[in-house]
Amino acid sequence: MSLTITTERLILRQLTLDDAEAAFEWTGDARVARYMIYSTHESVETTKKWLRTVKSTDTQFEFGFVRRSDGKLIGSGGIRLLEDGFWEFGYNFRFDCWGMGYATEASKAMIDHVRSKFGDVPLRAECAAENTASAHVIEKCGLVFKGFGEYTSYDGLKTFKAKIYESR
Repeated sequence: MSLTITTERLILRQLTLDDAEAAFEWTGDARVARYMIYSTHESVETTKKWLRTVKSTDTQFEFGFVRRSDGKLIGSGGIRLLEDGFWEFGYNFRFDCWGMGYATEASKAMIDHVRSKFGDVPLRAECAAENTASAHVIEKCGLVFKGFGEYTSYDGLKTFKAKIYESR
């Protein structure tokens, strides 16, 4: 399934193995991976292994975020339907692209896509409690704080207290 969404400054498109070098610029950056569910990628091969698993379905949309001004892949993210009926979204960007509004722009585009396809669906997002920048993005997408939780990285090496946000 291939889907492309265009916003004012971004193109959201499917990731491919050809994106490995560009994606490693953020997956291999400890500053970016600090609060992520993955640990810092040690090599481009680790990023390629991850890219082989990234797939979109009818209820899960995964994207690479390409800056329209120069065609550079600067991040990735997705939105998926959870078992409880909520749609959860997430994102990550190159460190040099933080604080520029890209995360909000990409997240709103993913939300708009799901709502145009499925109606006014409930949304959920979470971030590490210390990650105030992501909390701000989630709030700018219209979600409100519902409580605290916890998440652990895929490899089990990091555990975070999380802030959970919902649209209802």
